[in-house]
Amino acid sequence: MNPDLSKLYPFTGKRLDLDGLSYHYLDEGSGSPVVMLHGNPSWSFYYRNLVLALQDRYRCIVPDHIGCGLSDKPGDDQYEYTLARRVDDLEKLLDHLGLMENITLVVHDWGGMIGMAYAVRHPERIKRLVILNTGAFHLPKNKPFPLGLRICRDTPLGTLLVRGLNAFSRAASHVGCKRNPMNATLRSLYQLPYDSWQNRIATLRFVQDIPLMPGDRGYDLVSSVDDGINQFRTLPMLICWGEQDFVFDRHFLAEWQHRFPDAEMHRYADCGHYILEDAGKEVMPLIRSFLERTDPAT
Repeated sequence: MNPDLSKLYPFTGKRLDLDGLSYHYLDEGSGSPVVMLHGNPSWSFYYRNLVLALQDRYRCIVPDHIGCGLSDKPGDDQYEYTLARRVDDLEKLLDHLGLMENITLVVHDWGGMIGMAYAVRHPERIKRLVILNTGAFHLPKNKPFPLGLRICRDTPLGTLLVRGLNAFSRAASHVGCKRNPMNATLRSLYQLPYDSWQNRIATLRFVQDIPLMPGDRGYDLVSSVDDGINQFRTLPMLICWGEQDFVFDRHFLAEWQHRFPDAEMHRYADCGHYILEDAGKEVMPLIRSFLERTDPAT
């Protein structure tokens, strides 16, 4: 393993066989389960410090979605890179681990849609929610679809940029933090799994799978999540938000606030998308305190 990675990510991961594909995940600590779901183009590395902060009291489960992190990165002939498949994968993992109750979901970026789709499928299993710069509904009406994502989603140039030049992962590691920009080592570790055309397939497919209108693949599933998440309004929810995120911006935050007016809210005007990197020293103690105050076991 890369020596820098071994130092900053001191975990021995586990693997689940998904129809011949290796699904990598962390399973650290014991206690009430805290399931942390990353987005695109990050991986379980994003949650490394939160795992270290919680593992003395909680069981931290952190998968790498197929095509991401230390999981296999198959071609389209072996794996369907869709939201529905992501939710199925998560369900298989949590069923395999016997996690059927008292689950806390911590979600970021695409992890929000994956996690909340799972939650809508199994609402009785979910006890708390931690929301970090993400969405679980259609693009807010007043939010334009970013041009950079449009290029990646819909054009051959986007394919060249993302798979040929690793532009999506590189750009995210440079602009995702505002208060505390990543140093070269951190940027290299975020980009580490995406070191070839083949290994960048998921970073492109995630963007291509964004449904914007009826008829798009996944649109109906997103609609069902959009309709279904309001049932969680009575659950304890913590929202920590970097306000300088150019995708998950004030429009997404306003939607969360509208739907969940009782959520505990912490906004960071000088922080960006990767809030656990930008404001980790503040956010991680908040998450720990939130879990302790709302622990179903107490």
